[in-house]
Amino acid sequence: MSIRLKLLLSYAAMLIIPLVMMMITALLLILVFRGDFQGIRDQLNSGVGLFENQNLEHTFKEMKRTSEKNPTLLADLTYLADIDQELQINNSNMIVRKDNTLVYVSPTLQNSDVLQQLPTFKHPGHPEHEDAKRIGNELLEISSFDFYFSGEQPGSVFIITTVNPLVHFVQKFFPILFITLLIILILTHSSLTYFVSKSIISPLSKLKNAMKRIQSGDLDFQVQITSTDEIGQLSLAFEQMRKQLQESIQTQVQYEENRKELISNISHDIRTPLTAIRGYIDGLGDGIADTTDKRQKYIEIISSKAEEMDHLIDELFLYSKLDLKRVPFNFEVVNFSDFLVDWSDELEFELHKKGVHYKSDIAIDQQTLVSIDRDKMRRVFSNIVDNCLKYMNKTEKSITLQATIAGTSVIIEIRDNGAGVAAEALPQIFDRFYRADPSRNSNNGGSGLGLAISKQMIEGHGGTISASSRKGEWTCITIKLPQKMHKDGENS
Repeated sequence: MSIRLKLLLSYAAMLIIPLVMMMITALLLILVFRGDFQGIRDQLNSGVGLFENQNLEHTFKEMKRTSEKNPTLLADLTYLADIDQELQINNSNMIVRKDNTLVYVSPTLQNSDVLQQLPTFKHPGHPEHEDAKRIGNELLEISSFDFYFSGEQPGSVFIITTVNPLVHFVQKFFPILFITLLIILILTHSSLTYFVSKSIISPLSKLKNAMKRIQSGDLDFQVQITSTDEIGQLSLAFEQMRKQLQESIQTQVQYEENRKELISNISHDIRTPLTAIRGYIDGLGDGIADTTDKRQKYIEIISSKAEEMDHLIDELFLYSKLDLKRVPFNFEVVNFSDFLVDWSDELEFELHKKGVHYKSDIAIDQQTLVSIDRDKMRRVFSNIVDNCLKYMNKTEKSITLQATIAGTSVIIEIRDNGAGVAAEALPQIFDRFYRADPSRNSNNGGSGLGLAISKQMIEGHGGTISASSRKGEWTCITIKLPQKMHKDGENS
Protein backbone atom coordinates (compact mmCIF):
# COMPACT_ATOMS: atom_id res chain seq x y z
CA MET A 1 0.00 0.00 0.00
CA SER A 2 1.42 3.38 -1.02
CA ILE A 3 2.00 6.22 1.42
CA ARG A 4 -0.53 8.35 -0.44
CA LEU A 5 -3.24 5.70 -0.02
CA LYS A 6 -2.35 5.20 3.64
CA LEU A 7 -2.63 8.93 4.26
CA LEU A 8 -5.93 9.16 2.43
CA LEU A 9 -7.37 6.23 4.38
CA SER A 10 -6.12 7.59 7.70
CA TYR A 11 -7.60 11.03 7.07
CA ALA A 12 -10.85 9.49 5.83
CA ALA A 13 -11.03 7.51 9.06
CA MET A 14 -10.33 10.69 11.03
CA LEU A 15 -13.27 12.31 9.24
CA ILE A 16 -15.80 9.47 9.14
CA ILE A 17 -15.34 8.13 12.66
CA PRO A 18 -16.03 11.51 14.40
CA LEU A 19 -19.03 12.07 12.14
CA VAL A 20 -20.50 8.67 12.95
CA MET A 21 -19.84 9.18 16.65
CA MET A 22 -21.49 12.61 16.52
CA MET A 23 -24.58 11.20 14.84
CA ILE A 24 -24.83 8.26 17.26
CA THR A 25 -24.38 10.61 20.23
CA ALA A 26 -27.04 12.99 18.93
CA LEU A 27 -29.43 10.08 18.32
CA LEU A 28 -28.88 8.68 21.81
CA LEU A 29 -29.46 12.09 23.37
CA ILE A 30 -32.73 12.44 21.45
CA LEU A 31 -33.83 8.99 22.54
CA VAL A 32 -33.04 9.82 26.17
CA PHE A 33 -35.03 13.03 26.15
CA ARG A 34 -37.77 12.23 23.61
CA GLY A 35 -38.51 8.51 23.99
CA ASP A 36 -38.45 5.86 21.28
CA PHE A 37 -38.27 6.32 17.52
CA GLN A 38 -42.05 6.23 17.16
CA GLY A 39 -42.39 9.18 19.56
CA ILE A 40 -39.82 11.12 17.61
CA ARG A 41 -41.64 10.46 14.34
CA ASP A 42 -44.94 11.52 15.86
CA GLN A 43 -43.45 14.75 17.08
CA LEU A 44 -41.94 15.47 13.70
CA ASN A 45 -45.29 14.84 12.05
CA SER A 46 -47.09 17.04 14.57
CA GLY A 47 -44.71 19.93 14.01
CA VAL A 48 -43.47 19.97 17.60
CA GLY A 49 -39.76 20.57 17.80
CA LEU A 50 -37.41 17.98 19.18
CA PHE A 51 -36.20 20.47 21.77
CA GLU A 52 -39.59 21.31 23.30
CA ASN A 53 -39.97 20.99 27.10
CA GLN A 54 -41.68 17.70 28.01
CA ASN A 55 -43.46 19.05 31.12
CA LEU A 56 -44.80 22.01 29.20
CA GLU A 57 -45.99 19.78 26.41
CA HIS A 58 -47.67 17.42 28.90
CA THR A 59 -49.53 20.31 30.55
CA PHE A 60 -50.62 21.60 27.16
CA LYS A 61 -52.05 18.21 26.18
CA GLU A 62 -53.78 17.78 29.54
CA MET A 63 -55.59 21.12 29.21
CA LYS A 64 -56.59 20.24 25.69
CA ARG A 65 -58.16 16.97 26.91
CA THR A 66 -59.90 18.92 29.68
CA SER A 67 -61.41 21.27 27.10
CA GLU A 68 -62.82 18.28 25.28
CA LYS A 69 -64.23 16.42 28.32
CA ASN A 70 -65.00 19.14 30.89
CA PRO A 71 -64.66 22.63 29.37
CA THR A 72 -66.36 24.29 32.36
CA LEU A 73 -63.28 23.40 34.42
CA LEU A 74 -61.28 25.89 32.34
CA ALA A 75 -63.39 28.66 33.85
CA ASP A 76 -62.49 27.54 37.41
CA LEU A 77 -59.99 30.07 38.72
CA THR A 78 -58.63 27.68 41.35
CA TYR A 79 -57.91 25.00 38.77
CA LEU A 80 -56.37 27.55 36.45
CA ALA A 81 -54.18 28.97 39.25
CA ASP A 82 -52.80 25.48 39.98
CA ILE A 83 -52.03 24.90 36.31
CA ASP A 84 -50.38 28.33 36.15
CA GLN A 85 -48.06 27.46 39.03
CA GLU A 86 -46.92 24.35 37.20
CA LEU A 87 -46.30 26.40 34.08
CA GLN A 88 -44.25 29.03 35.93
CA ILE A 89 -41.73 26.34 36.84
CA ASN A 90 -40.91 26.18 33.10
CA ASN A 91 -40.83 29.97 32.58
CA SER A 92 -44.37 29.86 31.14
CA ASN A 93 -47.63 31.65 31.93
CA MET A 94 -51.26 31.14 30.95
CA ILE A 95 -54.17 33.16 29.62
CA VAL A 96 -57.75 31.85 29.22
CA ARG A 97 -60.22 33.75 27.05
CA LYS A 98 -64.02 33.29 26.87
CA ASP A 99 -65.63 35.09 23.96
CA ASN A 100 -63.68 38.33 24.04
CA THR A 101 -63.30 38.37 27.83
CA LEU A 102 -60.10 37.28 29.57
CA VAL A 103 -61.19 34.76 32.22
CA TYR A 104 -57.68 34.20 33.62
CA VAL A 105 -54.40 36.06 33.20
CA SER A 106 -51.18 35.05 34.96
CA PRO A 107 -50.07 37.73 37.42
CA THR A 108 -46.82 38.35 35.50
CA LEU A 109 -48.77 39.14 32.34
CA GLN A 110 -51.26 41.62 33.81
CA ASN A 111 -49.68 44.61 32.10
CA SER A 112 -47.88 42.81 29.26
CA ASP A 113 -48.11 43.88 25.64
CA VAL A 114 -48.86 40.28 24.73
CA LEU A 115 -52.52 40.80 25.77
CA GLN A 116 -53.06 42.92 22.66
CA GLN A 117 -51.37 40.38 20.34
CA LEU A 118 -53.31 37.20 21.14
CA PRO A 119 -54.48 35.17 18.11
CA THR A 120 -58.23 35.28 17.28
CA PHE A 121 -60.58 32.31 17.71
CA LYS A 122 -60.56 30.02 14.67
CA HIS A 123 -62.30 26.71 15.37
CA PRO A 124 -62.46 24.14 18.16
CA GLY A 125 -59.49 21.75 18.47
CA HIS A 126 -57.21 24.04 16.47
CA PRO A 127 -53.74 24.00 18.04
CA GLU A 128 -51.30 26.69 17.10
CA HIS A 129 -47.64 27.13 17.88
CA GLU A 130 -46.31 30.50 16.86
CA ASP A 131 -42.63 31.09 16.41
CA ALA A 132 -40.97 33.07 19.13
CA LYS A 133 -41.18 36.79 18.61
CA ARG A 134 -40.07 39.80 20.53
CA ILE A 135 -42.91 41.48 22.42
CA GLY A 136 -41.77 44.42 24.48
CA ASN A 137 -38.38 43.55 25.99
CA GLU A 138 -38.87 39.80 25.95
CA LEU A 139 -38.71 37.01 23.40
CA LEU A 140 -42.00 35.10 23.77
CA GLU A 141 -43.44 31.97 22.22
CA ILE A 142 -47.26 31.55 22.14
CA SER A 143 -48.92 28.13 22.02
CA SER A 144 -52.76 28.00 21.96
CA PHE A 145 -55.80 25.91 21.15
CA ASP A 146 -59.50 26.79 20.67
CA PHE A 147 -62.58 25.07 22.18
CA TYR A 148 -66.23 25.68 23.13
CA PHE A 149 -67.46 26.30 26.62
CA SER A 150 -70.92 24.98 27.50
CA GLY A 151 -73.50 26.92 25.58
CA GLU A 152 -71.25 26.99 22.48
CA GLN A 153 -69.32 29.96 23.77
CA PRO A 154 -65.92 30.18 22.05
CA GLY A 155 -62.90 29.85 24.30
CA SER A 156 -59.13 29.87 23.88
CA VAL A 157 -56.18 28.85 26.07
CA PHE A 158 -52.85 30.58 25.57
CA ILE A 159 -49.55 29.42 27.06
CA ILE A 160 -46.90 32.14 26.91
CA THR A 161 -43.29 30.91 27.27
CA THR A 162 -40.28 33.17 27.79
CA VAL A 163 -37.55 31.93 25.46
CA ASN A 164 -33.80 32.31 25.90
CA PRO A 165 -32.54 34.02 22.67
CA LEU A 166 -29.55 31.70 22.40
CA VAL A 167 -31.64 28.58 22.93
CA HIS A 168 -34.16 29.85 20.42
CA PHE A 169 -31.46 30.47 17.86
CA VAL A 170 -30.08 26.95 18.30
CA GLN A 171 -33.55 25.40 18.11
CA LYS A 172 -34.46 27.32 15.03
CA PHE A 173 -31.21 26.93 13.11
CA PHE A 174 -30.04 23.56 14.42
CA PRO A 175 -30.34 21.75 11.06
CA ILE A 176 -28.49 24.54 9.28
CA LEU A 177 -25.82 24.68 11.98
CA PHE A 178 -25.41 20.92 11.95
CA ILE A 179 -25.10 20.76 8.16
CA THR A 180 -22.71 23.74 8.18
CA LEU A 181 -20.57 22.01 10.81
CA LEU A 182 -20.45 18.87 8.68
CA ILE A 183 -19.47 20.86 5.58
CA ILE A 184 -16.74 22.74 7.49
CA LEU A 185 -15.48 19.48 8.96
CA ILE A 186 -15.38 17.79 5.56
CA LEU A 187 -13.72 20.77 3.86
CA THR A 188 -11.18 21.15 6.67
CA HIS A 189 -10.19 17.51 6.61
CA SER A 190 -10.13 17.43 2.82
CA SER A 191 -7.87 20.50 2.70
CA LEU A 192 -5.59 19.13 5.40
CA THR A 193 -5.43 15.79 3.63
CA TYR A 194 -4.53 17.44 0.35
CA PHE A 195 -1.87 19.81 1.64
CA VAL A 196 -0.30 17.39 4.10
CA SER A 197 -0.24 14.63 1.48
CA LYS A 198 1.27 17.04 -1.02
CA SER A 199 3.92 18.17 1.47
CA ILE A 200 4.94 14.53 1.97
CA ILE A 201 4.38 12.94 -1.42
CA SER A 202 5.89 15.74 -3.52
CA PRO A 203 9.37 15.67 -1.87
CA LEU A 204 9.35 11.87 -1.91
CA SER A 205 8.50 11.92 -5.61
CA LYS A 206 11.43 14.27 -6.21
CA LEU A 207 13.72 11.91 -4.28
CA LYS A 208 12.40 8.99 -6.33
CA ASN A 209 13.12 10.84 -9.59
CA ALA A 210 16.56 11.81 -8.28
CA MET A 211 17.30 8.16 -7.49
CA LYS A 212 16.29 7.15 -11.01
CA ARG A 213 18.67 9.77 -12.45
CA ILE A 214 21.48 8.43 -10.28
CA GLN A 215 20.69 4.88 -11.41
CA SER A 216 21.01 6.04 -15.00
CA GLY A 217 24.41 7.61 -14.21
CA ASP A 218 23.27 11.24 -14.21
CA LEU A 219 24.73 13.10 -11.22
CA ASP A 220 24.73 16.59 -12.72
CA PHE A 221 21.69 17.94 -10.86
CA GLN A 222 20.73 19.25 -7.43
CA VAL A 223 18.03 18.02 -5.06
CA GLN A 224 15.84 20.96 -4.03
CA ILE A 225 15.34 21.15 -0.25
CA THR A 226 12.11 22.99 0.56
CA SER A 227 11.58 22.16 4.25
CA THR A 228 13.42 21.48 7.50
CA ASP A 229 11.30 18.55 8.69
CA GLU A 230 12.28 14.87 8.56
CA ILE A 231 11.74 14.71 4.79
CA GLY A 232 13.82 17.89 4.40
CA GLN A 233 16.59 16.26 6.44
CA LEU A 234 16.30 13.15 4.27
CA SER A 235 16.57 15.34 1.15
CA LEU A 236 19.63 17.07 2.61
CA ALA A 237 21.28 13.72 3.37
CA PHE A 238 20.41 12.53 -0.15
CA GLU A 239 21.92 15.68 -1.68
CA GLN A 240 25.10 15.23 0.37
CA MET A 241 25.27 11.61 -0.77
CA ARG A 242 24.86 12.72 -4.39
CA LYS A 243 27.66 15.29 -4.03
CA GLN A 244 29.98 12.76 -2.40
CA LEU A 245 29.20 10.22 -5.09
CA GLN A 246 29.81 12.80 -7.82
CA GLU A 247 33.08 13.87 -6.20
CA SER A 248 34.09 10.24 -5.80
CA ILE A 249 33.46 9.53 -9.48
CA GLN A 250 35.29 12.70 -10.51
CA THR A 251 38.19 11.74 -8.26
CA GLN A 252 38.21 8.27 -9.75
CA VAL A 253 38.25 9.71 -13.26
CA GLN A 254 41.06 12.09 -12.25
CA TYR A 255 43.02 9.20 -10.71
CA GLU A 256 42.62 7.23 -13.91
CA GLU A 257 43.88 10.16 -15.96
CA ASN A 258 46.76 10.65 -13.54
CA ARG A 259 47.58 6.95 -13.76
CA LYS A 260 47.73 7.10 -17.55
CA GLU A 261 49.85 10.24 -17.39
CA LEU A 262 52.10 8.64 -14.78
CA ILE A 263 52.67 5.54 -16.90
CA SER A 264 53.44 7.75 -19.89
CA ASN A 265 55.91 9.87 -17.92
CA ILE A 266 57.59 6.86 -16.35
CA SER A 267 57.96 5.21 -19.74
CA HIS A 268 59.53 8.36 -21.18
CA ASP A 269 61.89 9.04 -18.27
CA ILE A 270 63.10 5.46 -17.94
CA ARG A 271 63.48 4.97 -21.70
CA THR A 272 66.09 7.77 -21.94
CA PRO A 273 68.78 6.26 -19.67
CA LEU A 274 67.79 2.75 -20.76
CA THR A 275 68.41 3.66 -24.40
CA ALA A 276 71.80 5.11 -23.48
CA ILE A 277 72.74 1.97 -21.51
CA ARG A 278 71.73 -0.25 -24.42
CA GLY A 279 73.71 1.88 -26.85
CA TYR A 280 76.92 1.73 -24.80
CA ILE A 281 76.49 -2.01 -24.21
CA ASP A 282 76.10 -2.53 -27.96
CA GLY A 283 79.20 -0.41 -28.42
CA LEU A 284 81.14 -2.68 -26.08
CA GLY A 285 79.77 -5.78 -27.81
CA ASP A 286 80.63 -4.50 -31.29
CA GLY A 287 84.16 -3.67 -30.24
CA ILE A 288 83.79 0.06 -30.77
CA ALA A 289 85.47 0.60 -27.41
CA ASP A 290 88.78 -0.90 -28.62
CA THR A 291 90.98 0.51 -25.91
CA THR A 292 91.07 0.11 -22.17
CA ASP A 293 90.32 3.79 -21.61
CA LYS A 294 87.26 3.69 -23.88
CA ARG A 295 85.93 0.56 -22.28
CA GLN A 296 86.37 2.12 -18.84
CA LYS A 297 84.59 5.28 -20.00
CA TYR A 298 81.69 3.23 -21.40
CA ILE A 299 81.37 1.27 -18.17
CA GLU A 300 81.33 4.50 -16.13
CA ILE A 301 78.60 5.97 -18.35
CA ILE A 302 76.55 2.76 -18.08
CA SER A 303 76.94 2.88 -14.30
CA SER A 304 75.89 6.53 -14.22
CA LYS A 305 72.78 5.86 -16.29
CA ALA A 306 71.87 2.88 -14.09
CA GLU A 307 72.27 5.07 -11.02
CA GLU A 308 70.06 7.70 -12.67
CA MET A 309 67.38 5.04 -13.27
CA ASP A 310 67.70 3.85 -9.69
CA HIS A 311 67.28 7.41 -8.40
CA LEU A 312 64.24 7.92 -10.63
CA ILE A 313 62.62 4.72 -9.34
CA ASP A 314 63.33 5.72 -5.73
CA GLU A 315 61.78 9.15 -6.31
CA LEU A 316 58.75 7.61 -7.97
CA PHE A 317 58.33 5.09 -5.15
CA LEU A 318 58.57 7.83 -2.51
CA TYR A 319 56.09 10.05 -4.32
CA SER A 320 53.61 7.17 -4.70
CA LYS A 321 53.79 6.40 -0.98
CA LEU A 322 53.35 10.08 -0.12
CA ASP A 323 50.40 10.34 -2.49
CA LEU A 324 48.79 7.31 -0.80
CA LYS A 325 49.71 8.73 2.64
CA ARG A 326 51.69 5.61 3.50
CA VAL A 327 54.90 7.38 4.53
CA PRO A 328 55.10 7.81 8.32
CA PHE A 329 56.14 11.21 9.68
CA ASN A 330 58.33 11.23 12.80
CA PHE A 331 57.34 14.62 14.18
CA GLU A 332 59.15 16.38 16.97
CA VAL A 333 58.91 19.92 18.29
CA VAL A 334 62.27 21.56 17.60
CA ASN A 335 63.88 24.96 17.96
CA PHE A 336 63.43 25.95 14.35
CA SER A 337 66.04 28.69 14.44
CA ASP A 338 68.76 26.21 15.45
CA PHE A 339 67.55 23.72 12.84
CA LEU A 340 67.72 26.32 10.05
CA VAL A 341 71.13 27.59 11.16
CA ASP A 342 72.60 24.07 11.11
CA TRP A 343 71.15 23.29 7.70
CA SER A 344 72.17 26.72 6.37
CA ASP A 345 75.79 26.16 7.44
CA GLU A 346 75.87 22.80 5.63
CA LEU A 347 74.29 24.36 2.54
CA GLU A 348 76.79 27.23 2.50
CA PHE A 349 79.66 24.74 2.59
CA GLU A 350 78.25 22.68 -0.32
CA LEU A 351 77.39 25.69 -2.46
CA HIS A 352 80.80 27.25 -1.91
CA LYS A 353 82.42 24.17 -3.49
CA LYS A 354 80.17 24.66 -6.53
CA GLY A 355 81.01 28.31 -6.88
CA VAL A 356 77.57 29.55 -5.82
CA HIS A 357 77.29 32.66 -3.66
CA TYR A 358 75.06 31.98 -0.66
CA LYS A 359 73.49 34.41 1.81
CA SER A 360 71.11 33.73 4.72
CA ASP A 361 68.93 35.96 6.87
CA ILE A 362 67.28 33.94 9.65
CA ALA A 363 65.21 36.57 11.47
CA ILE A 364 63.45 34.31 13.98
CA ASP A 365 64.17 34.19 17.69
CA GLN A 366 65.55 31.27 19.63
CA GLN A 367 62.21 30.43 21.20
CA THR A 368 60.46 29.68 17.90
CA LEU A 369 59.18 26.10 17.97
CA VAL A 370 57.93 24.07 15.01
CA SER A 371 56.78 20.45 14.83
CA ILE A 372 58.71 18.80 11.98
CA ASP A 373 60.17 15.55 10.70
CA ARG A 374 63.84 16.53 10.49
CA ASP A 375 64.80 14.14 7.66
CA LYS A 376 61.83 15.01 5.49
CA MET A 377 62.29 18.76 6.04
CA ARG A 378 65.94 18.43 4.97
CA ARG A 379 64.75 16.50 1.92
CA VAL A 380 62.40 19.37 1.04
CA PHE A 381 65.13 22.02 1.29
CA SER A 382 67.57 19.84 -0.68
CA ASN A 383 65.04 19.28 -3.47
CA ILE A 384 64.42 23.03 -3.74
CA VAL A 385 68.14 23.86 -3.82
CA ASP A 386 68.83 21.11 -6.39
CA ASN A 387 66.06 22.53 -8.56
CA CYS A 388 67.64 26.01 -8.26
CA LEU A 389 71.01 24.68 -9.35
CA LYS A 390 69.62 22.81 -12.36
CA TYR A 391 68.23 25.99 -13.91
CA MET A 392 71.04 28.35 -12.91
CA ASN A 393 72.19 30.07 -16.14
CA LYS A 394 74.09 33.07 -14.78
CA THR A 395 77.85 33.48 -14.62
CA GLU A 396 77.62 34.63 -11.00
CA LYS A 397 75.28 32.21 -9.32
CA SER A 398 73.57 33.07 -6.03
CA ILE A 399 71.04 31.55 -3.64
CA THR A 400 69.56 33.31 -0.62
CA LEU A 401 67.66 31.99 2.37
CA GLN A 402 65.36 34.18 4.44
CA ALA A 403 63.26 33.13 7.46
CA THR A 404 60.73 35.36 9.24
CA ILE A 405 57.72 35.16 11.57
CA ALA A 406 54.26 36.15 10.33
CA GLY A 407 51.60 35.82 13.00
CA THR A 408 51.61 32.20 14.15
CA SER A 409 53.52 30.93 11.10
CA VAL A 410 57.15 30.63 10.09
CA ILE A 411 57.94 31.81 6.55
CA ILE A 412 60.99 30.41 4.72
CA GLU A 413 61.97 31.85 1.32
CA ILE A 414 64.65 30.32 -0.93
CA ARG A 415 65.54 32.55 -3.89
CA ASP A 416 67.94 32.05 -6.82
CA ASN A 417 69.04 34.20 -9.74
CA GLY A 418 68.47 31.52 -12.36
CA ALA A 419 66.48 31.36 -15.58
CA GLY A 420 63.14 31.94 -13.87
CA VAL A 421 59.79 30.44 -14.83
CA ALA A 422 57.23 31.79 -17.27
CA ALA A 423 54.04 33.08 -15.66
CA GLU A 424 51.87 30.51 -17.47
CA ALA A 425 54.08 27.64 -16.25
CA LEU A 426 54.40 28.81 -12.64
CA PRO A 427 51.19 27.14 -11.30
CA GLN A 428 52.37 23.76 -12.64
CA ILE A 429 55.91 23.49 -11.26
CA PHE A 430 54.70 21.45 -8.27
CA ASP A 431 52.98 18.90 -10.51
CA ARG A 432 54.72 15.55 -10.90
CA PHE A 433 56.95 15.09 -13.94
CA TYR A 434 56.49 18.72 -14.93
CA ARG A 435 59.47 20.53 -16.37
CA ALA A 436 59.38 24.08 -17.59
CA ASP A 437 61.63 22.98 -20.44
CA PRO A 438 59.42 21.14 -22.97
CA SER A 439 62.40 19.22 -24.29
CA ARG A 440 62.52 17.33 -20.98
CA ASN A 441 66.28 17.13 -21.18
CA SER A 442 67.34 14.77 -18.44
CA ASN A 443 70.71 16.45 -18.13
CA ASN A 444 69.10 19.34 -16.31
CA GLY A 445 65.51 18.21 -15.90
CA GLY A 446 66.00 15.60 -13.17
CA SER A 447 63.19 13.22 -12.35
CA GLY A 448 60.50 15.89 -12.45
CA LEU A 449 59.35 14.74 -9.00
CA GLY A 450 61.49 16.87 -6.68
CA LEU A 451 59.09 19.77 -6.18
CA ALA A 452 56.07 17.44 -6.23
CA ILE A 453 57.62 15.44 -3.37
CA SER A 454 58.42 18.68 -1.52
CA LYS A 455 54.81 19.78 -1.78
CA GLN A 456 53.54 16.46 -0.43
CA MET A 457 55.93 16.63 2.52
CA ILE A 458 55.12 20.25 3.39
CA GLU A 459 51.41 19.52 3.29
CA GLY A 460 52.10 16.54 5.55
CA HIS A 461 53.53 19.08 8.02
CA GLY A 462 50.31 21.10 7.83
CA GLY A 463 52.03 23.85 5.84
CA THR A 464 51.92 25.33 2.36
CA ILE A 465 54.44 25.82 -0.43
CA SER A 466 54.24 28.28 -3.32
CA ALA A 467 56.41 29.85 -5.99
CA SER A 468 56.94 33.25 -7.57
CA SER A 469 59.28 34.12 -10.41
CA ARG A 470 60.37 36.63 -12.99
CA LYS A 471 61.39 35.09 -16.29
CA GLY A 472 65.14 35.39 -16.89
CA GLU A 473 65.85 36.93 -13.48
CA TRP A 474 64.86 34.91 -10.41
CA THR A 475 62.64 32.29 -8.81
CA CYS A 476 61.53 32.22 -5.17
CA ILE A 477 60.06 29.21 -3.33
CA THR A 478 58.07 30.16 -0.20
CA ILE A 479 57.30 27.69 2.59
CA LYS A 480 54.82 28.46 5.38
CA LEU A 481 54.78 26.25 8.50
CA PRO A 482 52.57 26.51 11.61
CA GLN A 483 54.36 27.60 14.76
CA LYS A 484 54.10 25.80 18.11
CA MET A 485 54.05 27.49 21.49
CA HIS A 486 55.02 24.65 23.80
CA LYS A 487 57.25 21.63 23.71
CA ASP A 488 54.24 19.37 24.23
CA GLY A 489 53.14 20.28 20.73
CA GLU A 490 50.13 22.33 21.78
CA ASN A 491 48.90 24.58 18.97
CA SER A 492 49.34 28.31 19.30
